[in-house]
Amino acid sequence: MSRPKKTLLVSINPDNPQQRLIRRVSDVLESGGLIAYPTDSFYGIGCDLYNKKGIQLIYKLKNRPLNKPFSFVCDSLKEISRYALVSNYAYKTMKRHLPGPYTFVLEGTRLVPKIMLTKRKTVGIRVPDNKICLGIVRTFGRPIISTSAGYDDPQFIKETFGSYLDIVVDGGVLNQNPSSVVSLIDDTPEVLREGKGDVSSFL
Repeated sequence: MSRPKKTLLVSINPDNPQQRLIRRVSDVLESGGLIAYPTDSFYGIGCDLYNKKGIQLIYKLKNRPLNKPFSFVCDSLKEISRYALVSNYAYKTMKRHLPGPYTFVLEGTRLVPKIMLTKRKTVGIRVPDNKICLGIVRTFGRPIISTSAGYDDPQFIKETFGSYLDIVVDGGVLNQNPSSVVSLIDDTPEVLREGKGDVSSFL
């Protein structure tokens, strides 16, 4: 029997994230660990986009069917264009709305692991307006999985998922409200879920 993990709870300043702590979180991702971290819409649970074991564990934690892939976080439009096919229309649209509480659905590129693609080979990508989250992704250098932890209190997240998570980032209490999900497939915007982000321009 493997012994239970000792989960670290690390407080990071949401306005001015301490780089040494961001680096510490990035090191955990690098070594295959799972993290909980703040976004602009909820606390997320995540791991490296290429950590298949980690992704499978998150599916288990979330009790989620394997045919419903998670979205993932990039740090910029430039990074999005490595993992998704971005038309001029999609680029302009995302440039207006990101960073922000949106998940954009696009066709995935070959860089995206199969486990993260829907049957239609699409992906959901986020660039949250949250300095801690973007700092982690930027420092780590690759996208990270994003799925809601379901709680807005880091201490509670630690207690609930503690034995699975290596590090929980406390970035303050967040007002939980999921991102708006907008498909940009075929340059035809379709609102799949109305959440925190204003979708009036897509209707």
